[in-house]
Amino acid sequence: MTKLVPALLLAVAVPSILATRSDAPPDRDQRGGVFHVGDFAAAGRDAASDDLVQQYCVRCHNERRLLGNMSLEEFDAANPVANAPIAEKMIRKLRAGMMPPPGVSRPPQEEITAFVTRLEQDLDGAAARNPNPGSRSFQRLNRAEYAAAIHDLLGIDIDASAYLPNETVSAGFDNIADVQNLSATLLESYLTAASEVSRLALGDANATPSEATYEVSRYAEQREHVPGAPFGTRGGISVMHNFVADGDYFFRLAFQHESTGNFFGQTAPFDEEIEVSIDGVRVALIPLDRWMHRQDPGGVEVVTEPIAVTAGPHRVSAAFIKVTEGPVEDLTSPHEWSLADKKIGYSYGITGVPHLRDMTIGGPYNVTGITRTPAWERVMTCRPSSPADEPGCARRIVEGLATQAFRRPVTGAEVDGLVGLYEQGAAEGGFDIGVRTALQGILASPDFVFRFEEAEAGSAAPGGMRPISDVALASRLSFFLWGRLPDQELIDVAAAGGLSDPDMVQAQVERMLADPRAEALGTRFAAQWLRLQDLDKVHPDALRYPDFYDQLARDMRRETVAFFNGLVRDDGTLWDLLTADYSYMNERLARHYGIPGVSGENFRRVQYTEDARRGILGHGSILTLTSHANRTSPVLRGKWVMEVLMGTPPPPPPPDIPELEATAEATDGRFLTVRERLEQHAANPTCNSCHRFIDPIGIALENFDVTGTWRVRDTGTPVETLGELYDGTPLDGPGDLREALLRRPETLSRNFTRNLMAYALGRRIEYYDMPAVRSVAKAAGEDGYRLSAFVREVVRSDPFRMTKADVVVEEPAEREGSR
Repeated sequence: MTKLVPALLLAVAVPSILATRSDAPPDRDQRGGVFHVGDFAAAGRDAASDDLVQQYCVRCHNERRLLGNMSLEEFDAANPVANAPIAEKMIRKLRAGMMPPPGVSRPPQEEITAFVTRLEQDLDGAAARNPNPGSRSFQRLNRAEYAAAIHDLLGIDIDASAYLPNETVSAGFDNIADVQNLSATLLESYLTAASEVSRLALGDANATPSEATYEVSRYAEQREHVPGAPFGTRGGISVMHNFVADGDYFFRLAFQHESTGNFFGQTAPFDEEIEVSIDGVRVALIPLDRWMHRQDPGGVEVVTEPIAVTAGPHRVSAAFIKVTEGPVEDLTSPHEWSLADKKIGYSYGITGVPHLRDMTIGGPYNVTGITRTPAWERVMTCRPSSPADEPGCARRIVEGLATQAFRRPVTGAEVDGLVGLYEQGAAEGGFDIGVRTALQGILASPDFVFRFEEAEAGSAAPGGMRPISDVALASRLSFFLWGRLPDQELIDVAAAGGLSDPDMVQAQVERMLADPRAEALGTRFAAQWLRLQDLDKVHPDALRYPDFYDQLARDMRRETVAFFNGLVRDDGTLWDLLTADYSYMNERLARHYGIPGVSGENFRRVQYTEDARRGILGHGSILTLTSHANRTSPVLRGKWVMEVLMGTPPPPPPPDIPELEATAEATDGRFLTVRERLEQHAANPTCNSCHRFIDPIGIALENFDVTGTWRVRDTGTPVETLGELYDGTPLDGPGDLREALLRRPETLSRNFTRNLMAYALGRRIEYYDMPAVRSVAKAAGEDGYRLSAFVREVVRSDPFRMTKADVVVEEPAEREGSR
């Protein structure tokens, strides 16, 4: 029964959610698929503008050639509103200087600027008369948001990937509502998570044994101290694990040995010991014979004796005892880390030190009870002194939890329903079980899992807009800036109607940006916008780049996130992303960059010693994620700049075009550089139509190798970075590329705004959003293009505060009756 009711709470909401969702974009006219922003039409035809389109554009974009899958034969330059989607595409390409393409005649730049300015003025004027803020009916918590919400609510850290499926990424982000489809499997995942998380938070004296396995990356360096593990250890793993009850647990450690059958190399100079510790206290010390082996080629496993552990979150570490202060002698491998064989990724390597493959925690056995954990103390805000006090105390607990979880004040009917769940659980197992059952119901509720955004009741504003409700705006603010639940202050302000006051909204924005939780702008928004997740897909060739390993890759990612957050915190500008002469790094990363004088694991601000590494174009994260394992890729780097920074991605290559790897690697007995192979590849006219845009950008960064270190030679030949941007601007190295990009501030600022707004709204940016994008970018420009100004202007914009008037608004009575 305790599982059935939460299931019904979540499942009953699905039909109504689907019913309110619109699959068609707003303002789609059914007459031939033409989009209209409004009824605006120009008074007369602009002959000069029309001549420019006919002379320079239609020769490629016509019904016969359809380059770019677009025809401009019928495009009316005097009335761009009649085909706003096409007009917006033209604006983006013209502002970036990509059209007309290189190699063909181009009109004078002043004519292009005047033409695109007229298009923008017409579209923005029409939008002002007939605004369209867009809308979405709901958005569900994704993995990252769910884990953050659980932490805010219960104070425990969970791995949401253990319960929820992979997120679908759209427009570069994992929080886009349009692709957050619902299914029976997904709903079951949320229900399972609700059950498991409530047990972890409050414990379960009836828990049956289970196992959880934590893997160590095969690319992890095994000689360095692992953060969280006791000092005096090296390698291994350290994790936070939530123990569900007081009892006995075992810890199984699995190691990988080389193919000869020896445990960790025939030349290992000594045996090893591995320590298992809980919260820094040793609970087991396991000797490892360097000749250990077994028939199973999968590796060696050792299991501890049962160890008594109390319920709650504990840090568990399994690390090798450090036996020498100097470098460990390793005659088997020329590399600094564990992955050292020529298979590069198929095994854990031949090395003089062992490699922990994974750690499994199993239990509980012989359960003795449940220790009061920090999560238990957070939930149990009162304790009944007698059975008669239990219902009142339970009601206070449930109301407080539901208010925070639902991100708004809860109604009496909602509390009654949750108290009913408490009563069911209490009848089965007493007060604590009753509260746990009610908590499970809260976590299974659609009001927790989904973010509903209702419009304020009343008459619609001009253009059919209504403000979203204050409680919806509070959630939108919190998930935008913090990536998590709104705090009590924001809930209270929303409940009092304070967010209807623009000055109060801006005061809350300033407060939230100053809060450490605003670092989610770096870990969530910037990391996805800059595609830092792709860093996990690149594992540089261990023989060519032996000093690259898992910890260094994590440092690279952390550098870029810390750099972005530093700009937000210190009121930096958008241009600082490209020009800053400093970054944030620790000793490991500074050593990789060749920067002296940095010691320790802690990140700190460090000035660059060379101008070439200024801004994110010199970050190891960006340079590595845009490379292949065994070579740099000017194509990937150029494509990244065009897509991520400029918002003008090149078209995908035709299916019959050979890969660069098909190009000969050597000629006349000499290995070709990446640039030389690329020039041979692009000699194909079909290839050249795209490569002339992409390649010069990537070639300007060729002095950076696969892992982001500076080089002057490639395969023994001096690196050559000289090239020409598609608009004719000469390029020779990263400094010239930065300057060329900065000469197009509209392109960079509008693309940044588009990405920031998409993340903030949780939906794709459509053609009808572009007037608002231009308005935000312009206002931020008037404030020096500060990142904080972009944030403030996005919050002020109509798409963030408003919704279409046709969004269904449920009255409180209806909501109560539906429970």
